Amino acid sequence: MITLILLTIGIAITTFLVPNDKLWPNSISQSALLSAFSLILITNHWSSSWHNLSTILASDTISAPLIALSCWLAPIALIASKGHLNEASDLNQRIFIIMIVIITGALIITFSSLELLLFYVAFETTLIPTLILITRWGAQMERFQAGLYFMFYTLFGSLPLLVSLVAIFMSSLSLSIPNVELLWTSDSSINSLTIWWGLSIIAFLIKMPVYGFHLWLPKAHVEAPVAGSMILAAILLKLGGYGLIRLISLFSTVSLNSLSLALVVFCSWGALITSIICIRQTDLKALIAYSSVGHMSIVAAAIFSETSWGTNGALMLMIAHGLVSSALFSLANTVYERSGTRTLAITRGLKLLLPLSTLWWLLMCAANLGLPPSPNLIGEILILSSLISWSIWLFPILGFATVFGAIYSLMIFQLSQQGSSSPNIANIPLSFTREHLLASLHILPLLLIIVNPLSTLITWLS
Repeated sequence: MITLILLTIGIAITTFLVPNDKLWPNSISQSALLSAFSLILITNHWSSSWHNLSTILASDTISAPLIALSCWLAPIALIASKGHLNEASDLNQRIFIIMIVIITGALIITFSSLELLLFYVAFETTLIPTLILITRWGAQMERFQAGLYFMFYTLFGSLPLLVSLVAIFMSSLSLSIPNVELLWTSDSSINSLTIWWGLSIIAFLIKMPVYGFHLWLPKAHVEAPVAGSMILAAILLKLGGYGLIRLISLFSTVSLNSLSLALVVFCSWGALITSIICIRQTDLKALIAYSSVGHMSIVAAAIFSETSWGTNGALMLMIAHGLVSSALFSLANTVYERSGTRTLAITRGLKLLLPLSTLWWLLMCAANLGLPPSPNLIGEILILSSLISWSIWLFPILGFATVFGAIYSLMIFQLSQQGSSSPNIANIPLSFTREHLLASLHILPLLLIIVNPLSTLITWLS
């Protein structure tokens, strides 16, 4: 773990030192080296114990896949950004790369932290560089409003979490995740414990975000540059799911009360509503963003069910969704860089203009709807099984959510690829090798998970 953090520091330092003509090759090669080192953590997956590399940092079967995902997406985000930053000033390019590196380093610390206070600090550290990416390199003037939405939603949600962490320390005299035990006093009423539990999870519900706490996400996605959208969808949303998995074990005697029962129903209903909202979207990035809200609502419902199948399905779906949504945003960016618009009514007939990229659109849309044998299907089967076994009355809600999810995933492919192309985009250039490399780097981990899904689902064997 320390090696990964030192590598991120090294990338940040050398970014300011290398000459301009070596800037992008150096940054991409160093971040690729970081990705290679992070894959070593997966070899520790065959044990349920913590793999301590220091007194405050460690990895286990939950954090290791998320750390590897964070490091894997860092060079991919840089490759995707090189096209629209080529004409930017030298200083702007260096600052942009530094922001990506800072986010990656903060994510590594967040997922590997053994102390809840360090987890909170690193959790909040990702806010500042992401805000800078949205407001400085966003596509339109509304990026400042999107930045305000993003900042205030996450800040106001994080303050109750800080209060909860103080209460946890006063109860157990420790904030170490493996050792903390909450000591319920005899005068602790179920209502006060429920309020405590609610304060602890609201920050994670906003960060994921589940339906009802999601208004900042479509704005942030639509206005963010491609690297911001990729990292936001692929990794930052998973901070909420990771935090829920960590804290729900502390409140295991409380969490199965009426609040968590209501949250399971609410998140399942939110997945259905967002699936319907997706069908009505006219902006390609907004459609993909609302798709993320629906998937994360299902993940939250699975975590609140507190079953091994639900937890493993949530972890699998988080990893698979991170790769698929990042690929969809990178594909949407290739269209935007050529046409200057993301409106689905204009960006149609792409199979005649960009025939090679049609294959990538087909594969990613199929994976997004959970077509066999994609990892998304494995995660959704585990989640649906756990939720339906928890309550059979959730079956129609989850069933319709799945159907509408398939409809909007197929709609993305049909509206963007089929039909006659608009005269406004008739003369766009063909796909670049860089863009095919991006899609290949997204599909490769999905194929590896299909071959060996136990590398992600080993937690249910512990």
